[in-house]
Amino acid sequence: MTRLYNDPATFTEDMLAGFLDANAHYVTGVPGGVVRATETPSGKVAVVVGGGSGHYPAFCGVVGRGFADGAVVGNIFTSPSTQEAASVARAAHGDAGVLLITGNYAGDVMNFGLAVTQLQSEGIDARYLAVTDDIASASVDDVAKRRGIAGDFTVFRCAGAAAEEGRDIDDVESVARRSNDRTRTLGVAFDGCTMPGADRPLFTVDPGTMDLGLGIHGEPGVSSHRMPTAADLAELLVTGVLAEKPDGAGDRIAVILNGLGRTKYEELFVVWKTAAALLAEAGYTVVQPEVGELVTSLDMAGCSLTVMWLDDELERLWTAPTDTPAYRKGRLTETGAKTRSAVAVQHTTSQIVAADEAGSASGAIVAKAISAIAARMVAAEEELGRIDSVAGDGDHGRGMVKGTSAADAAAAAVVAQGGGAGSVLSAAGDAWAAKAGGTSGVLWGAALNAAGRLLGDLGAPDDKAVAAALQAGHDALTSLGGAQRGDKTMLDALEPFITAVQSAVDTGIDWRTAWSSSVEVAEKAAAQTADLRPKVGRARPLAERSIGTPDAGAISLAMCIHTVADLIEEHAK
Repeated sequence: MTRLYNDPATFTEDMLAGFLDANAHYVTGVPGGVVRATETPSGKVAVVVGGGSGHYPAFCGVVGRGFADGAVVGNIFTSPSTQEAASVARAAHGDAGVLLITGNYAGDVMNFGLAVTQLQSEGIDARYLAVTDDIASASVDDVAKRRGIAGDFTVFRCAGAAAEEGRDIDDVESVARRSNDRTRTLGVAFDGCTMPGADRPLFTVDPGTMDLGLGIHGEPGVSSHRMPTAADLAELLVTGVLAEKPDGAGDRIAVILNGLGRTKYEELFVVWKTAAALLAEAGYTVVQPEVGELVTSLDMAGCSLTVMWLDDELERLWTAPTDTPAYRKGRLTETGAKTRSAVAVQHTTSQIVAADEAGSASGAIVAKAISAIAARMVAAEEELGRIDSVAGDGDHGRGMVKGTSAADAAAAAVVAQGGGAGSVLSAAGDAWAAKAGGTSGVLWGAALNAAGRLLGDLGAPDDKAVAAALQAGHDALTSLGGAQRGDKTMLDALEPFITAVQSAVDTGIDWRTAWSSSVEVAEKAAAQTADLRPKVGRARPLAERSIGTPDAGAISLAMCIHTVADLIEEHAK
């Protein structure tokens, strides 16, 4: 259980405040995360790591000399937003470019990818890499779909050490990609982790068994096995990882036996006793192994084995000195680096176009709908989290609450300034994406922005304009996320709904009636996602376990659609 918290909704913020105070010598807080307490020297590439919190010492615990220059800190198991990633990267950047690195998760890939695009538009040479070390999450022929788990650490470590040597950004990126290509991880779980405020774990493991191929965001394993002895577990992990030795790799390796938050160090050492012997028998020389907690998953019971096959350069970088809040090695000479000045908070606001009377009235209606949706998500938070935890990380309900609450406040502020429907939707979308993070946050943000651009702020939109705005939102969502109908996502509820609305409008039915009459279509389609196998996102490696449970994103979308229909009915009375 995660027992120590004040308000579960502010767990990450409270954790980060305590971390910053305890480690002020190393780090300072910036909007979206942390950076080194000293300025990035001229000519040094900045390496920024990140993702959702819940993995300490990854990610903020490895910010320091010889390692990362900054860490973007999202909510528990939730990707930080685009704005947060860009904010930390700007603060960490000196004058030689910035490399952002995360695990390979849809939300991280979208948000950090968009942040890189934004930074490049500002003249910053920004690059991005997603770590793909988890051999259980996809086949060797589908490496690009593999998750990043404890192998994040080896990639962060080598890239950070290369940057510390003063290498240019092309070299640092090359080192990161080579270390990723040479890293493999396999993990097991003995029991699931529990989110702050929850009274049950995200998943359970049957007595006498363990889950093989876990995810570090509270995802269960891909298969269940009899609980082994420590020696048998070591053999399973070593055999599994060594079977994927990269082509051309040598016999010197960096190895991490990683604890996930609730497995005692003594237990890990017992496993390592056999693992070390097996690696030696296989002809390998282990270079400075790490046994302990480096990439955790809150209070999950379990462990993972990571192997990075070394060349001369990677070995030098793996063993280089470093000094961070949670990881220290060797001795670093003093550099006289300048203490970082206070980082100015950059506030960005959506452009509000002066609306006419009809436009302002439309903006007020849209804002009222967003407010009603926010209230509905608060009521549905636990249910959505439960659905999401079956094959995901259980954070969908919390993300929807954070996103819609921020959207509600932003929409209200625009209405107070006389903005129309377009400005309300754009501001709501920006706030939703910024505060929710994750996959759904960035997708909802893109969809609302696209709909807002089409509707504009002048006059009351007619029936065809509303239908077109729905389609614009859909197109933005698919363009960004890359999913298709049938992949078991929110699209499986959205596409049938839009089709139904468009068909009704094309026959002369007004958009309000069309919307209300299409609610059942969306809800039925959302329920039918229970029969689908997920093809994208965190649920994909757990496709079989997901069957029988609907997609949380599709369900929450149908709830939002129904809430708007209720508001339409209320105004019709």
